[in-house]
Amino acid sequence: MEYIHQLDIWPTFTWDHEQIASALGTVRNRQGRLIGRMEALGFSLRSEAILQTLTLDVLKSSEIEGEILDPGQVRSSIARRLGMDIGGLVPSDRHVDGVVEMMLDATQNFDKILTQDRMFGWHATLFPTGRSGMHKITVGAWRDDGHGPMMVVSGPVGREKVHYEAPQASRLKKEMKDFLAWFNGVKDLDPVLKAGIAHLWFVTLHPFDDGNGRIARVIADMQLARADGSKERFYSMSTQIRQERNAYYDVLEKTQKSTQVTKDGIDITGWLVWFLNCLDHALDNTKNTLSGVFKKAHFWESHPAESINERQKMIINKLFDGFEGKLTSSKWAKIAKCSQDTAHRDILDLVEKGILVKDPAGGRSTSYSLKEL
Repeated sequence: MEYIHQLDIWPTFTWDHEQIASALGTVRNRQGRLIGRMEALGFSLRSEAILQTLTLDVLKSSEIEGEILDPGQVRSSIARRLGMDIGGLVPSDRHVDGVVEMMLDATQNFDKILTQDRMFGWHATLFPTGRSGMHKITVGAWRDDGHGPMMVVSGPVGREKVHYEAPQASRLKKEMKDFLAWFNGVKDLDPVLKAGIAHLWFVTLHPFDDGNGRIARVIADMQLARADGSKERFYSMSTQIRQERNAYYDVLEKTQKSTQVTKDGIDITGWLVWFLNCLDHALDNTKNTLSGVFKKAHFWESHPAESINERQKMIINKLFDGFEGKLTSSKWAKIAKCSQDTAHRDILDLVEKGILVKDPAGGRSTSYSLKEL
């Protein structure tokens, strides 16, 4: 089996521009509409959307590799590093902090050049103990193939299936130098297409002992931030890749084993079509992942703030953010630090305004919910 990195024409890529044009146009249009919609929101709502998007991005990129992180720790780590004032912060371990630091460095500092040292730093933050699970690995440096060739395999021991074999470690210094020169230097390529090519190129080189998939995705995120021209992230490519994981691995394997070579280079049309469609789905799914933010924005656009007191505003926002359990007058009084009578008056006022509704169960367990918009 010959892989694309073994071809004489590697790493010259080509694609069918007509086949790509429609998908690329759709994605670019959606990106612009989403950014415009989010810019119309207030600062606090945009911050909520960014925090939610970044949290999902970290969680789902790790899940693709079979690693489950604690959502509360991830959310808290991101909020602390971005200086966001949110409630319910919890301590986060150094592994979570490392994954968060890598992702934030890529997306918040997207306009800085990507260097070998910067990627070594990312890799070191991913593996703070110098181990991947129980195995000691080379950290913050290119792999050395000391334990044999780098292969992507699946299946039980003794019956493994080899999906891919990466270039020899002796090639990596030059290969990565070429990759970085292209990533930092090429300006005449649509930035979204560049994100897709960068992802494929990096993961094909597989330059580290472990963490290659996560770093490939964060490089793509960095390039997508360049495409958006913004540090503010409102869609998560990793979340969508997680949903389409099987297709992701299939198209990646097929492309890396491709024999479709033209006089102009290695044809990666299939990979780019998949990447653009996946990005399109990610942009489309923001309406689901950020539904709470959009509902909250619509509510405050529809209700004059001056007609709602500060206690009511606080509780309404908590209900939109996912209130734990049932909202009762006693809970209201405790959260808002007011008397039971004041809490009851606040609730009845919101019921009269059509903002709250009484839940079906009555009696001593009377509780209230936001009226559906």
